Amino acid sequence: LYESYVGAIVAPLALGSMLLGFKGAILPVLIAAVGVVCSAGACFLVRSKEGGHPGKALSFGTYSAAILTTIACYFLVDFILSGTPGVNHPSGFFWAIVAGLAAGMAIGQTSEIYTSDRFQEVKDIAESAKTGSATNILAGLAAGMRSTAWSIIILVLAMYVSYVAGEWAMTGGGVFAIGLSAIGMLATTGIVVAVDAYGPISDNAGGIAEMSHLDKNVREITDSLDSVGNTTAAIAKGFAIASAAVTALAYFKVYAEKVNLDKIDILSTPVLIGLFLGGMFPYLFSSMAIRAVGRAAFKMIEEVRRQFKEIPGLREGKEGVRAEYGKCVDISTKAALKEMIAPATITVVSPVVIGLWSTEALGGYLAGALVSGFLMAIFMANAGGAWDNAKKYIEAGNLGGKGSDTHKAAVVGDTVGDPFKDTAGPCMNILIKVMSVVSVIFAPLF
Repeated sequence: LYESYVGAIVAPLALGSMLLGFKGAILPVLIAAVGVVCSAGACFLVRSKEGGHPGKALSFGTYSAAILTTIACYFLVDFILSGTPGVNHPSGFFWAIVAGLAAGMAIGQTSEIYTSDRFQEVKDIAESAKTGSATNILAGLAAGMRSTAWSIIILVLAMYVSYVAGEWAMTGGGVFAIGLSAIGMLATTGIVVAVDAYGPISDNAGGIAEMSHLDKNVREITDSLDSVGNTTAAIAKGFAIASAAVTALAYFKVYAEKVNLDKIDILSTPVLIGLFLGGMFPYLFSSMAIRAVGRAAFKMIEEVRRQFKEIPGLREGKEGVRAEYGKCVDISTKAALKEMIAPATITVVSPVVIGLWSTEALGGYLAGALVSGFLMAIFMANAGGAWDNAKKYIEAGNLGGKGSDTHKAAVVGDTVGDPFKDTAGPCMNILIKVMSVVSVIFAPLF
C-alpha cells in the first residue's frame, strides 16, 4: 500500500506542475497530508461492543476517515485553486477526489463481499468442499474471476467521472483529475494500513493460542478475529490494486508527454505487438512467482522430513528435543531473494528494450500490462481470500467442522490460495507501476 501511496502522489505532482505550476504540484501533497490527519482521527472512532462483529467496527473507522477527508478536501481545493488563471471551476478537481474516495470504498466493499464469511460467496465455496477439493478450487476460481467484473466497472466509472470533472474544472485538466482520484483512493491509507496490519496480528495471536494449548473459547475468538483479518487484507489489496491502476494511467500520460506521443494508433503494428506482449507479461510474472513458492515449499518439506527422520525424539515430541529451525528459515529467506531476481530483471529491462525499438510499441506494452495486471491482481487477491475464509467458516463448526472431509478439502483450496493472495497477487500492482516508472525515467533515451 505504501508504494501505491507514494506513486499516487508523484504522478499527479508531475502532471500538476506541468499544468498549474507550483499550485498543481503542492495540491497532491496537501491532499495526502489531510488524509493522514483524518485517518489518525478516525482511528479513535473504532469501537467494538462485547459480542459484536469486529469487521463492522473496523469498517466504521474506515468510512469515518473517508467522510472527514472529503470535508477537508473541499476547503483545501477551494483555498488552493480559487482565482488560479485557467481554472474555471475548482470544485471539478474536488469531485475527482471524491470519485476516487468513493471508488476505493466501493472496491473495498466488493472485496469484502467476495472474501467475508458473512456473505454468500464464501459460504458457497465452503459448501462446494463437501464434494471434494476439486469442486472447492473450481468454486474459488469462479468467485475470483467474477469479482473482477464489479471492480473494473467501479474503476472505469471513477476514471470517467474524474476525467469529465477535470475537463469541467479547466481545459486539459482531465488526466490531472484522474491522478487526483488516485490520491483520493489512497487518502485514507493511514487507517487502511492499520486495519490491514490487524490481520497478521490476529493470525499470529491465533497461532500462539493453538501452540500454547489455550482454552477452546480463546481459539474460537482468535479464529473469528483472524477471519476478519483475511477480509481486511483483501480490502487493503483492493485499495492498492485500484490505485495502482489509476496511478499507472497517470504515469502513462507523463510518459506520453516525455516522448511527444500525442495519440496511439491501435491499428499500428508496433502498438499491437506491444499490447500483446504487455497483456502476456503479468501471466508470465505470476507463473514465475507461484513456481518460486512451489520450489521453496518443496525444499522446506524435504528439510522437515529430514529432521523428523534424523533427529531422535523429534517426531514423538520428546522433552528437550529441538528442531533445527534455522535451516527452515534459511531456506525461505534464500528462496525469497533468489527466486525474484529473474522476474524483477525482466520487469525493469523489458520496457527499456521495447522503448528503444519503438515509443508507440512501449505505449501499447504499458496499456496491455495495465489492463491484464489489474484483472489478475483482483482475481488472485479475492480468490485467495475466499478460499481462506471458506476454510475458517468450516472450522467455526459449520458443515462438519474441523477434521471432517469437508474441512480437508477446504484446506487444499486454502493452500492453493496462499500464493495467489500473498505472493503473485500483491506483485501485480507493483509490477504495473514499476514498468510505468521505468518508462518515464528512460523516456529521454527513446
